[in-house]
Amino acid sequence: MYWFKPFQKYTIYAGVLLLLGSGYACNKPEIKETGAELQYFDLKGYFGKQDTLLTQQNPDVNKTVNHNGATESKNVHISSWKKELNLFIESDINKPAWKQSYDVQSNNDSTVYKAKFPELKTREIVIRKKAGQVTQIAIVNRTHNILYNTTERLIYAPKAYYLIEKMQRVKIMGANNYHIKGSFIN
Repeated sequence: MYWFKPFQKYTIYAGVLLLLGSGYACNKPEIKETGAELQYFDLKGYFGKQDTLLTQQNPDVNKTVNHNGATESKNVHISSWKKELNLFIESDINKPAWKQSYDVQSNNDSTVYKAKFPELKTREIVIRKKAGQVTQIAIVNRTHNILYNTTERLIYAPKAYYLIEKMQRVKIMGANNYHIKGSFIN
């Protein structure tokens, strides 16, 4: 079938183009790309700026990790702040579907976001400010289902420390508790 060979070549090209095009079409645009105004504090943007700042400053960090009671502490350089602060970034609540899903309470020095519905993973975010600058971000995340329950408590204080506490209960395997604290040295 000599006549089929040119068509086979074009079929492969068309298939590759179709795959690339469908993959691109399935990507959801970010809120910033759609021009929509953010409803809540921009955690993703804030921690993106912190990632850039901390990468430039390259501070030493005294990192203490506790897993089920076993503790280890050492001074380290963080090679990827984006990875290190990923749980904070993933707690962003500015998704179009969640536009009316959080109660907001503000005063002079803090803003509190509380989830209205129990199925939302991010339960609470507290942003503390002093003279217009963020001094602390505290986040509580919870995931509950038939197999496991997870609670995360995250705290970030710029130029001071970050804290990640994770309590996980898996029905068959039992409990796991993590406590990670990174204190900025310089």
